Amino acid sequence: MAERWQKPKRFDRNLIVIGAGSAGLVSAYIAAMVQAKVTLIEAHEMGGDCLNTGCVPSKALIKSAKVAHQIADAARFGIDVGAPVIDFPAVMRRVRDVITAIEPHDSVERFTGLGVDCVKGYARFIDPWTVEIDGARRLTAKSFIIATGAAPFIPPLPGIEHSGYLTSETLWDVMATRSTAPARLVILGGGPIGCELAQAFQRLGSHVTIVEMAERLLLKEDADAAALVTACLESEGVTVLNNHRAVRFAAGKNLVVTGPEGETTIAYDDIIIAVGRTPRVAGFGLEELGLIVDGQLENDVYLRTNLPHILCAGDVAGRQQLTHGGSHEAWYASVNALARPFKKYRTDYRVLPRVTYTAPELATVGLTQAEAEAQGLSFDITRYDLDDLDRAIAESEARGFVKILTAKGSDRILGATIIGQNAGEILAEVTFAMKHNMGLRKILQTIHPYPTWAEANKYAAGQFGLARKPVGLLKWAERWFRWQRG
Repeated sequence: MAERWQKPKRFDRNLIVIGAGSAGLVSAYIAAMVQAKVTLIEAHEMGGDCLNTGCVPSKALIKSAKVAHQIADAARFGIDVGAPVIDFPAVMRRVRDVITAIEPHDSVERFTGLGVDCVKGYARFIDPWTVEIDGARRLTAKSFIIATGAAPFIPPLPGIEHSGYLTSETLWDVMATRSTAPARLVILGGGPIGCELAQAFQRLGSHVTIVEMAERLLLKEDADAAALVTACLESEGVTVLNNHRAVRFAAGKNLVVTGPEGETTIAYDDIIIAVGRTPRVAGFGLEELGLIVDGQLENDVYLRTNLPHILCAGDVAGRQQLTHGGSHEAWYASVNALARPFKKYRTDYRVLPRVTYTAPELATVGLTQAEAEAQGLSFDITRYDLDDLDRAIAESEARGFVKILTAKGSDRILGATIIGQNAGEILAEVTFAMKHNMGLRKILQTIHPYPTWAEANKYAAGQFGLARKPVGLLKWAERWFRWQRG
C-alpha cells in the first residue's frame, strides 16, 4: 500500500505519537523507558480529554454533589443541619483546582524529564513516514501511534445550530461563568456520561430531564443494575424519559421529543448532548494515506492500521472508550510498534473493568448476563444482595448487589456486575482474580477484614459454595457423627 511513496533511508525518530491523552502519554512513556527516541505531538492540552474535560472534572463535580446530598440527607443519620447552601461558582473553582493539582502528572516538564520530546502543534501526515507540524516542521519516524481520541457526537437535529447546546467538553467553561446551576437542564443520552452528569446537577440544584431513545438507561450494563440506577435517579427528582427520541429544536430553548404518547416539548435553560463519541480522524492526513474506512480508523487485533508501521490506541481505535482502556491499548500499540517485525501481541480485552460513577456506583468486568446469553455460553449466576452486608447496614447504604457469572460446572469467573457504594473499589478483587485465572473458591479462601465492603465478594463466593454443597457426603457425615454419639 505504501509503494507509491519513497521510504526514507534514515529516520529522525523511532516512534512518533500523535495525541497526549492517556493512550498517547503511556505510549510515549513506554518508548522512552526502553530508550527509543520518541516525539509526542499534542495540539491542545497535555492529558487530553480525561484530565481537562472528562474523568477528572466530572469526578470532582460528582464529589461536590455528593457532599451536598449528604448534607440534605443528614437527618437520616441523626444529624439535622438543614438544606445545604450551594455556592456554585465555588464548586466550579474547585473543579478547576482539582485539574490544576493533577496536571503535573501529565505535564510537558514531567515527560521531557522522562526522555520524551514533547511538541505542541497539529501533526499531519505528508507520507507514511513523515508528519508536518503546523505546516512547517517535518519529522520522520519508523513507527507511529495515532492516539487522537474522540469527540462528542452531535446529532443532525433540525435547529440544533441555534439551540445553545453543550457537550461534556464545553460545559465546564460555560458553567464556570454561572452563579447557579441551570434551573432546567436537559441531557440527551442515558449512557454513563449522561447519568453521572444528571445526578450531579440534580444534587446541585437543577431539575434534570434525561431523554433516552432506548428502552432503558445504561444499555451496555446489566439490566437489574441499570434499573436500580434509574430508580435512584428518579427518587432524587431526575425525570427519566426512556423510549423518547429527540426530533427537533424549537425557538426559545425548547426540545421536541417523540415517545409512546406522541410529541412533547421540553423547555430548558441548558441542554447537554451526551449521545456518544466519535473517533477524531479528520485533519491528520489519514484519509490521504487510505487509513480511514467509513469514518473509522481501520485497525486489526494488534492495533495496526492498513499500514502496519502506523498503529493506534485509545478512543480513536474504536474498540472501547475508557481512560484505563486507552492505557491498556497503549502497551500493545507501543510494544507492537517498537518490536516490529520480531514480535507482536494480540490485544486482550477479556478483563477490562468499567465503572459508572452514579450513586450507587455500577461496576462491571467481563461479560454481563445478556452478553453471555448472546454468545450462547452455558453459565451459572451467583447473586449476593448488599442488604445482608454488615458494613452496608452500618452505613445505611444497604442497596445493591454483587452478581457473578461462572462457567457451568466451574468456579471460573466469566464476568461480574457490582452495584452499590464503592462498587468500583469492590470490583478490583474480582478483576484481579479473573486476570490471574483464580476462581471464586480462591476469593472464599481469602481473609477479608471485618467489616468492609470487600467482604461482599467473599459472601458472594460463599453463596456459590452453598449452592454446591455435597449433599450426599453431608448425609454420610450426619450418620457418622450420630454413631459417634452412641
